[in-house]
Amino acid sequence: MVRVMCTGRVDPAFILRAFSNGTDGVFIGGCWPGECHYPTEGNLYALSMVLLIRKLLEQIGVNPQRLRLEWVSAAEGIRFAEVMNNVVKKLQELGPIGEGEGIEQNALTFRLKAVENLLPYIKLVERERLIVRFETEEKVIEFFKSDEGDRLFRELIADPLAISQMMLLLREKPLSAGEISERLRLDASEIRRHLHRSVKQGFIKFDEGQKRFALA
Repeated sequence: MVRVMCTGRVDPAFILRAFSNGTDGVFIGGCWPGECHYPTEGNLYALSMVLLIRKLLEQIGVNPQRLRLEWVSAAEGIRFAEVMNNVVKKLQELGPIGEGEGIEQNALTFRLKAVENLLPYIKLVERERLIVRFETEEKVIEFFKSDEGDRLFRELIADPLAISQMMLLLREKPLSAGEISERLRLDASEIRRHLHRSVKQGFIKFDEGQKRFALA
């Protein structure tokens, strides 16, 4: 499927939907920085969004190289062909999504679903905290590689994502902290921290009889 629009209008939901439908890779081609047709510099916004989604993919164990952004003008037919050949070659090296990462299909579906459930929140915090308006491509990349960028991602995205995954698991049945840790492959102390926070917020309760956590 091909969509034609300003790269600044590419919704993260489009990307997640493609991966959820089994697409092995997503390519976004945009105008070169400094040549955006809109005063909002949509291509630099798209770069910020792509770097954020790559961090999310890495967080759930999916190779971030499956999402690719390249600058290609309408007059660069030869470059476009070269880029697309490179994209196809890279995806062939990576293999089918999930299989290439050693993730079972059910686990992959579960992880992508947790991200999708979090998207409304992610869109809110990205506008407020994570998508910083920089004037150059280099400054955007520098921010997402910085300690501050990593801290914000961990606090604003990674922790809520872990809680989203916990909530999905507990929809199936009550589980102990150890079982949740094993299913999500997250450190037990981290899981206990998230459980404690969720209990205080009233989202999760502890069943004394079963010695398990369940949705409130």
